[in-house]
This record gives sequence, structure tokens and C-alpha cells, in this order.
Amino acid sequence: MGVSTAHPEPGIAVVTVDYPPVNALPVHGWYALAEAVRAVGADPAVRCAVLAAAGRGFNAGVDIKELQRTPGHHALIGANRGCAEAFSAVYECAVPVVAAVHGFCLGGGIGLVGNADAVVASEDATFGLPELDRGALGAATHLARLVPQHLMRTLYYTSRTVTARELHRHGSVWRVVPRPELPDAALQLARDIAAKDGALLRMAKAALNGIDPVDVRRSYRFEQGFTFEANLSGIADRHRDAFVSRSTRKERP
Repeated sequence: MGVSTAHPEPGIAVVTVDYPPVNALPVHGWYALAEAVRAVGADPAVRCAVLAAAGRGFNAGVDIKELQRTPGHHALIGANRGCAEAFSAVYECAVPVVAAVHGFCLGGGIGLVGNADAVVASEDATFGLPELDRGALGAATHLARLVPQHLMRTLYYTSRTVTARELHRHGSVWRVVPRPELPDAALQLARDIAAKDGALLRMAKAALNGIDPVDVRRSYRFEQGFTFEANLSGIADRHRDAFVSRSTRKERP
């Protein structure tokens, strides 16, 4: 359990997240992910990174149960900062990052995928921001990198999800493949990228980030301010309590 890094081929690193049962990351998990991605980018032998996950889905966001069982706002602040660090690590990684997405990609998962350079997904992959249902706000910055503006707003307000096929039609997912083929498809894209000159790839990543119209780090931190406001007002607690209650009932035999 945790975050691991493998080097299956020269020039390629695969960072895998594994936090059962649903890859809802605790505070330390977000920081561990950020550290792993930054280490990969700092390795001069790496020319492309793949961000993958084990288990039932790619990412279910923040571990809400950790927020509920921790007194005060320490866990919330930790989650806010940890998510911001992980998202930034992916965006600022010195080499291109390919996200390999299967199953659910929710909340913080959107932050990771929206900051990746390319996305390969399995046919069962779904993407969405259920933040309003969980008393939070955030990652619209990253969803807006995956879908057009009005669709982003509709998905955000309704907490609905879209499929990998839909994102493929919008051009934000490179390939959609059967789930057993996902690791190979992600590696193939990483292999095509890693075949380029490593120094030029790093220059290209910096250049593309430099011409982005939105400062994703500042934009996301602005969103997080409203999440904290929702907590201070008590709105978030009501929604998180309801979410944890529903989750607990589903887990009972």
C-alpha cells in the first residue's frame, strides 16, 4: 500500500498509487505522491513518466473519513496543501506525464489527470467532480482542461460524470482501450514520447507550461479558499457526515 515507482523500460518511470479500497488518499498519501513524481522528474535518465493506480479505480479524491475523525481543521488544511502539492508536482514535472486511468477518477483524481500531459483510459473509466455532494469546492481548474467551459460548469453543478469515450470525443483522452490493455497502451505512448531527445523534451515541457493561459496552481488555491469557507460555516460538515453515513451503510454486510 502507498506510492511506488518502477522503471519498466529505459527512459520511462511508472508511479503507481495504491491506497485500498478506493484510492481515496489520506493527507500523507498526497505528499508521498508529490514526492515520487518530483523524484522522477529530477532523474536525468527519465524522459517520460506514467501515473497509474492499482485496485478498483484510479482515484476517489481525498479520504473524507480522515477529515471526519480528525478534530479541528488540521486534516482539512493538510488535505488542501497535500492536493495542491501533488497536482503541482504532476504539472511541474520536468518530463511529460501520461495518466493511465481506469475505473473512477473523481475529485482529486481530476486534479491529477487535468494536470497531466496526456491521458490514456480504459473503457470503464469515468471522470467527475462530486465536490458539492461532499461539502467541498475545487478542481474545476483541472476539469476545465478536460472539457469545454459550459460542460465543465454543468458537470460541476450536477456532480455528474463523463465517460472516457466522451472525453476522447473532446480530445482530452488520447486513447480508450479495454481495461486489460491499459498498461500497455500507456507504456506505448510513453515509449513514443521517450524516444525523443531528453533535453528537448524537458525544454518542451517548460515551454508548454509557460504558454498556458491559466496559472493552474494559483487558480486551484483560489478555489480551495471556498472549501475552507464552507467548513467554517458548517456546510461542509453536514455534507461530509451524510457521505460517511452512506458509505458506512454500504460497507455493512
